[in-house]
Amino acid sequence: MNPQSNKITHEDMENALKGFVDDSQESVVQAGTKAVGIASALGFLALALTYVFGRRRGSKERTVVEVRRI
Repeated sequence: MNPQSNKITHEDMENALKGFVDDSQESVVQAGTKAVGIASALGFLALALTYVFGRRRGSKERTVVEVRRI
């Protein structure tokens, strides 16, 4: 608000909204960075678990063939 009058001008509104938008954009960028980190960690965990359980299942289902010479 202008110190000379009690009227709110277009510039006052614009400055207030710019400050609000700048603050919210910083929050969105920080949240996006955090979300990417969490998503990549969960993806890696899912891949590791799939690998471990796949090896375990493969070792249970594998056929063992013994060859003996007479």
